Amino acid sequence: SAPTFGFLLDIDGVLVRGHRVIPAALEAFRRLVNSHGQLRVPVVFVTNAGNILQQSKAQELSALLGFKVEPDQVILSHSPMKLFSQYHNKRMLVSGQGPLVENARVLGFENVVTVDELRMAFPVLDMVDLQRRPKTTPLLRNDFPAIEGVLLLGEPIRWETSLQLIMDVLLSNGNPGTGLATAPYPHLPVLASNMDLLWMAEARMPRFGHGTFLLCLETIYRKMTGKELQYEGLMGKPSVLTYQYAEDLIRQQAERRGWVAPIRKLYAIGDNPMSDVYGANLFHKYLQMVKHDGAEKQGAGGLWRQRPSATQSCASILVCTGVYNPKGPEPTQPVQGAEEAPFHGHRDFSFSPGLMEASHIVNDVNEAVQLVFHKEGWIL
Repeated sequence: SAPTFGFLLDIDGVLVRGHRVIPAALEAFRRLVNSHGQLRVPVVFVTNAGNILQQSKAQELSALLGFKVEPDQVILSHSPMKLFSQYHNKRMLVSGQGPLVENARVLGFENVVTVDELRMAFPVLDMVDLQRRPKTTPLLRNDFPAIEGVLLLGEPIRWETSLQLIMDVLLSNGNPGTGLATAPYPHLPVLASNMDLLWMAEARMPRFGHGTFLLCLETIYRKMTGKELQYEGLMGKPSVLTYQYAEDLIRQQAERRGWVAPIRKLYAIGDNPMSDVYGANLFHKYLQMVKHDGAEKQGAGGLWRQRPSATQSCASILVCTGVYNPKGPEPTQPVQGAEEAPFHGHRDFSFSPGLMEASHIVNDVNEAVQLVFHKEGWIL
């Protein structure tokens, strides 16, 4: 029978650790893929990674999982930036690593400047590294077109350079070679993706994510100006916008396969209570609000839904193969000696203990798939 449910699968900590596939992921896809190499239910891979091309991520997953993953089954943290067309023709400073310019162009941005290009144009701005400081004083340029916004696609390599030059752009209203007596506010538009404070690679302890970089930038901006850094769009899990985007891809996938029954339920499987569980529960809350009010509400990033949603629920399933440690303190409970639980979420997402509690906690993604199939009455 046609499926009425679909999966939103996180990648790091659920399917892979670093560059190694988690064995349970291979078992899970033996259940999810039929004898013809096709998925039995719609699946979208929703990752907060962004320093890679969508097509490259699909090829990487295909090689690891042993079946063909299409690029439009992969949602990177910045994929919903395609919807922010009002900025696509602006001259944008882009921060991150990997195929930055190519990623920005795939998203629709036509005129981007990298941090390295800005540093080369204004070498006196990058002063932390003694080895890279200019040995002579270069002439100031007055032919560099003003920057009109900032794209934060993922964690950069040299944080001090990116933090300094992004601040220069914001404080100078896009003219870092000049400077202003008073910093403009509101500042230039900032679009950011991936709010993960931490992520799990091969190391035994979590590593800094792009959320840590954003925390640094926000703190510096507030310290220097006395005002809060504002985002025109903030996407990646746990943003509702990312789940709306994933829901649309699930629907399109089902339509291509000829599955006529609408997808009513989504199951989001992840390893990070703050991004995966919080995001899925926040989206579920949004769906309930829509159902109760009988109309679509404004989504994250100020975007309006154009199409009524068939999805009725989104359940969160937490696995123990990544950031979440079942032997550690509960994410909603204070650690010893502290008055309140540490909140690893982004500043713009308030701490809500109920949203941090997963619908189900299982050992790994294979157990998660078995659980869902059992709940849906499907043969394992």
